[in-house]
Amino acid sequence: MFEKVKELICNYVEIDPEEIEESSRFSEDLGFNSYDFVSMLGDAEEELDLEIDQEEASRTKTVGELIAYLEGISK
Repeated sequence: MFEKVKELICNYVEIDPEEIEESSRFSEDLGFNSYDFVSMLGDAEEELDLEIDQEEASRTKTVGELIAYLEGISK
């Protein structure tokens, strides 16, 4: 899941995938704005075939928190 999320992140911000860690914060470390984040969640829904609660997912602040959320709804 981490590799897939890194791939999605790189579609929205210019960053080397090797620099992305589970502790990376979306806005502070990766440079996401709220529109990019919501757009990325939409892509994640399609690519991972999940139904993501936008409000709940938007509370995630780090890559690791998002991965935990996605893994939790994929079961």
